[in-house]
Amino acid sequence: MEYKVLDSLLLGQVRLTIMSLLMRQREADFVFLKGETQTSGGNLSVQLNKLKKAGYIELKKSFKVNYPQTVCKLTAKGEVAFNKFVEDLQWYIKA
Repeated sequence: MEYKVLDSLLLGQVRLTIMSLLMRQREADFVFLKGETQTSGGNLSVQLNKLKKAGYIELKKSFKVNYPQTVCKLTAKGEVAFNKFVEDLQWYIKA
């Protein structure tokens, strides 16, 4: 029997939540993601950097009214990876 290899990067709860949100919205700022993932700022930063390193998201850092702002944007590679992850999960459910 053939087995699908699930993307281990997307198995993490926080990273999967981030990617799910970005699939819906395409981009979101750090504050929004922190609230939605219910994680600390430090943990969110670590998880975002892992997704960035894999090429799944882009991070844009700027200032908004003298405060730093980080905006996360889904990449085409991230969209493909997420869709494959969902497809592979569905395979396991149906198998």
